[in-house]
Amino acid sequence: MAKSSSAFRTISEVAEELDLPQHVLRFWESKFSVIKPMKRGGGRRYYRPQDIEILRRIRGLLYDDGYTIKGAQKLFREGGKPSLNEDKPKSSEDTSGKVSKVQKELKSVLGELEDIRVLLGA
Repeated sequence: MAKSSSAFRTISEVAEELDLPQHVLRFWESKFSVIKPMKRGGGRRYYRPQDIEILRRIRGLLYDDGYTIKGAQKLFREGGKPSLNEDKPKSSEDTSGKVSKVQKELKSVLGELEDIRVLLGA
């Protein structure tokens, strides 16, 4: 049975929904003051739907749009939307999300090439 769209979610549910490790969500909490999940006994986090939307926006800014954490923080502080002159990544360290996607694609292609080599008997 699926949860209602207005139901609170645990960190594991949010991590799965956003395809992120839980430690990334906890790290973002320390970097973005707008992320404030409810905490219950034992420190368990419960995310409201609006928390999840903020996390989704941060994920998009960092992984899809190529913003640095500083650039994304600036956007949230200013309450604005991305503009052309925001802090975009300048190094491979800042684009780790995009790099990991490319690495996965390259590993897949390498696997296919190795299969072809076996078929050709090389």
